Amino acid sequence: MLMPCVVSCPAHQKQSLLHFKSSLLQFYKTSNSSSGGLESWSSNSDCCTWNRVVCSSYSRDIIALYLDNIPFPKYPNFPMFLDSRILDPIYGIGSLMLLDISNNSICGEISGKELANFSRLIHLDMSYNSFYGSIPPQLFHSLQFLDISSNSFEGEISGKGLANLNKLVHLDMSNNFFNGSIPPQLFHLRFLQFLNISCNRIEGEISGKGLANLSRLIHLDMSNNLFNDSIPPQLFHLGFLQFLDLSHNALKGGLSSDVCNFTLQIGNLTKLQQFSINLNDFSGQVPDSIGNLTGLERLDLGNNHLQLQIPSAIGRLSNISTMVLSSNTFTGVILPFIQNLSKLETLRLEDNMFSGEIPSWLFDIASLKNLYLGGNKFIWNNQVKIVPKCMLSQLSLKSCKMTADIPEWISTQKNLNMLELSDNQLTGNFPLWMAEMEIENLLLSRNKLTGSIPFSLFQSQNLSVLDLSRNNFSGELPQNVGHALKMKVLVLSGNSFSGSFPKSIADLPSLILLDLSRNRLSGNTLPVFKSYLTPHYVDLSSNELSGDIPVSLFSATSILALGKNKFSGSFPRNLTDDAALEYLDLHDNNITGYFPDYFISKLSNLQVLSLRNNSLHGPLWSNSFYGSGLQILDLSSNSLDGSIPSELELSGSSSGYMAGDGKGEIKVNWIEATVSLFSGMYTITIETNDLTVNWKNAVQGLSSHNREMYTLLDLSNNKFSGDVPDSYGNLWGLKLLNLSYNKLSGYIPQSFGDLQSIEALDLSNNNISGTIPQSFSKLDQLSVLDVSNNKLSGEIPRGGQMDTMNDPSYFANNSGLCGMQIRVNCSKDEPPPNDGQDEDDDDEKEPWFLWTGAWIGFPLGLISSVLTAFLGGYFVIPTAKYHSIHYRQR
Repeated sequence: MLMPCVVSCPAHQKQSLLHFKSSLLQFYKTSNSSSGGLESWSSNSDCCTWNRVVCSSYSRDIIALYLDNIPFPKYPNFPMFLDSRILDPIYGIGSLMLLDISNNSICGEISGKELANFSRLIHLDMSYNSFYGSIPPQLFHSLQFLDISSNSFEGEISGKGLANLNKLVHLDMSNNFFNGSIPPQLFHLRFLQFLNISCNRIEGEISGKGLANLSRLIHLDMSNNLFNDSIPPQLFHLGFLQFLDLSHNALKGGLSSDVCNFTLQIGNLTKLQQFSINLNDFSGQVPDSIGNLTGLERLDLGNNHLQLQIPSAIGRLSNISTMVLSSNTFTGVILPFIQNLSKLETLRLEDNMFSGEIPSWLFDIASLKNLYLGGNKFIWNNQVKIVPKCMLSQLSLKSCKMTADIPEWISTQKNLNMLELSDNQLTGNFPLWMAEMEIENLLLSRNKLTGSIPFSLFQSQNLSVLDLSRNNFSGELPQNVGHALKMKVLVLSGNSFSGSFPKSIADLPSLILLDLSRNRLSGNTLPVFKSYLTPHYVDLSSNELSGDIPVSLFSATSILALGKNKFSGSFPRNLTDDAALEYLDLHDNNITGYFPDYFISKLSNLQVLSLRNNSLHGPLWSNSFYGSGLQILDLSSNSLDGSIPSELELSGSSSGYMAGDGKGEIKVNWIEATVSLFSGMYTITIETNDLTVNWKNAVQGLSSHNREMYTLLDLSNNKFSGDVPDSYGNLWGLKLLNLSYNKLSGYIPQSFGDLQSIEALDLSNNNISGTIPQSFSKLDQLSVLDVSNNKLSGEIPRGGQMDTMNDPSYFANNSGLCGMQIRVNCSKDEPPPNDGQDEDDDDEKEPWFLWTGAWIGFPLGLISSVLTAFLGGYFVIPTAKYHSIHYRQR
């Protein structure tokens, strides 16, 4: 008997899809299904004819759904994510063999119970959504393709779920939040050809025994994790491997024969086309056997500790197009074999210890597009004529000892979009031909260039990053700066520009970073930025700007540095409109009036505030700091009076450590704005010279080599009176406390012995009496203690760091201090009288505690910042005597 011919899809499957469509339209509040590509989904037609639907030619069951990237329009105030429950109707189609729901911003957990209905599924793509939670173990043995990349899955990878996937060929779990180690069940997937677990938090050793089971692997990406130890030798016996990326881990060991015979093993991977171990801790020499990888197209060994010369065997890599050897300690000259690499497009040798003259034949490699040679010991020979046969896109020759004018041959590189010639000795004017080249990223900082900036430079339709800092440019800034509409980073600091601030800067729609500090700009009117155009980082410090504080910068700016100008007047009340403000520096101006008691509590993101050396007066009210997120507060050198507020709150202080609270993406860093380029994509590193520390004439600073944040408080050189607040002993994370040069009285609080993180404490030049608390012996981090010029008496505590406080000047001019630190015996320590002692000894001791010290204080400065990270730094304090902590513009 013949079976009836099925001509349409099953009714229940059709209804499931119509239900899914209806839920989408309802979510997006629209009846127009054409915008989502579902206009063919109609109750009047066969679902097998619909877009994105594939049916079996025999049974007419739905076997494939391509629901990826459904392009419904996103409207303002609409939810950013689709609820994962919108998929519920789909789970009823048990005949599915392929399901692609990628790139739809679906959010929620995956239901294991519902997944169990897909018993015939072979291909499942859920990438680029926002699924979270863990992978349910109800994954099915028939699955061959699984992509869950770019979601928010977390926790350890389920070994139980992987155990069911014994037919899996393709597995992509990248860009999630998985942690723990790789479960052994993953290494039992013997049919696996593609494995990507990059960009997670997976840690531990890479199992060599497990990798040996994955003999069919073609693509292996384990980058951006926390793997450690060495590469297991079994990896280099995966003979089918074409792609291997182990970058951004903590792998270590050598690349030579004394470690697992690596020299021979890497040569086994003869099918390898891409190999990267960037950003690990590998050391030693690159083995000659790397020359066996003749099919290699991309080699990335950057950011390790590899050394010695590049092996000449690399010259056999005839298919290589990208070679990255940057940020190691390679030595020697550029060897001629590189010119044999006829397909080479990118050569990155920057930040090594290469030396010698830059060979002119490099520019004869016709295929070359990107060349990075900066940060070595190369020498540029101005006498050699360069006639390039290549057409470069990116060129970095920073710190290559270039002299004289900017080489004119660069003008022949019509495709150039990035040029870095920083840290050389280039002289002359800014070339007109360069201004007309339409370069996107132009970095000429730290040279000796002179003259003015050509007007035509800012007519560019491509200019995005311009760094001309630390040169000798002068004259007025072109008034057409705002015509370069793609400008994101403008750094002109450390020159001699004068005149007014170009008003057109306010018209730049994409400006992120603006640094015009340390020039001679003047005027009392700054441009008015629209709220949606305000840069995130603005540094106009160390100029001659005057007038009221510019309120136009307070709408969306995170970092605002206006110190060392001539601004005057009181605080604008609309300062609180800038909810994004994290760093505000107004030191060394002429700001008058009372300290505003309203704005700190309203700026919940404010972490750094410096008003040092202004003309503020009046009291500090305790409610001024309620709910404060401050971590650095400098109000020194004003005329503030009254008592010090006892309820001062500093963010993180009571927690015992200073870590960024994650509100911003600021990282404290060096001295002035710089721009670093990585693979042609720039990252912005802000550095301003605002917080430097002078310990015994040695300038040091707060840096960002770790993510800790120190809490600093400086109220010195004011007119505060009354007692020192006992509550300050609860600021456990405080690193520096300076209350010197006030009119404080009373006693040193016993609670100060609980300042477990304190490194510098200055109470000098007050009227404090009593004794130094014995609890100070518990202050293990204390390096500097200054209590000079008070009315203290009694024995200076001993034990711990107090035994290192042996400079008498820090205790000078008190009523009756004694102790071994100032070489004055206390009465209980006096030896019995004897005939051999005369009065001359006492005369020699007297000047130690009657010494009249020079002015000692801690006017604290500010730190600057980095876009794209956390607030962090370190504070290096030698035990030697300090003189002061102060701002130092260089």
